[in-house]
Amino acid sequence: MKPVRIPRYVDDPPHFLLWSADEMAPIGLGLVVGMFLGYPLLFAAVGVGMTYVYRRFRDGTPDGYFLHMLYWIGLVPARGKSVRNPYERRYLP
Repeated sequence: MKPVRIPRYVDDPPHFLLWSADEMAPIGLGLVVGMFLGYPLLFAAVGVGMTYVYRRFRDGTPDGYFLHMLYWIGLVPARGKSVRNPYERRYLP
């Protein structure tokens, strides 16, 4: 039997250099938008700033808080039939 390499943290997203995949998304998006508009370094710097703000927000809240907030606003659709509509704030009997 060959030994199997087990990752150190099972639930961690993949990392690229210093950032995880969810932190790298604003930088990449800023770079792509900046290439279309002609200011790639400016928009990449804005993406780094957004990553800094997101990291501070993520580290100060429980896991899944951001996804729950996106659901409550109505940006992430629910997958189950028992999940209530996020726009219905008041339920009457």
